Amino acid sequence: MPRKPEYDRDALILRARDLFWRQGWAGTSLKDLERELKLKPGSFYAAFGSKDALYALALERYAADGVTRMTALADDIGPKAALQTQPRLVAEGAEMPTKACMLAKTYAELQAKDHELADRACAHLAEMRACFAELFCRSQQAGEIGRTHDPDRLAARYQSDLLGLRLSAERNDVDALAIAEDIAADIDRL
Repeated sequence: MPRKPEYDRDALILRARDLFWRQGWAGTSLKDLERELKLKPGSFYAAFGSKDALYALALERYAADGVTRMTALADDIGPKAALQTQPRLVAEGAEMPTKACMLAKTYAELQAKDHELADRACAHLAEMRACFAELFCRSQQAGEIGRTHDPDRLAARYQSDLLGLRLSAERNDVDALAIAEDIAADIDRL
């Protein structure tokens, strides 16, 4: 009878996500993962199969958590307020391993290598953009922003602004909170 694993798979995926998020795909070795997850090589392969398989799970978790947080924020304070609050949360981002977006970092790192994980990151970015479009649509339905705007186009611009903000927040010579306030103010003008 096979032994039941002595670890919490979900907790390991979260720890791997944070390591990958900080160090990237190429910057994270199998030894780094084994050390971070406290797994021996055989247990690692039994649990996840490969580094790429674990990375894919980490990307999926990162994206799902982002959509869940954004949706919950919108349910709590309203869609327009959530869209305006998110940039400040990104700029402050004290609890994150790094402020840059893991999906964008993965795409930038791996798309030139034609790596399958770049395609997954791109698909998850599209899921996030769809979440933003839904919130813009809900804002229109609530009369909070004008109906003449295309929610998909607003979402694409908003995502682009957030990705730029995330990179700017990594720099010491940029006032990311001021940029976050500008993004929120732009939404007020819609």
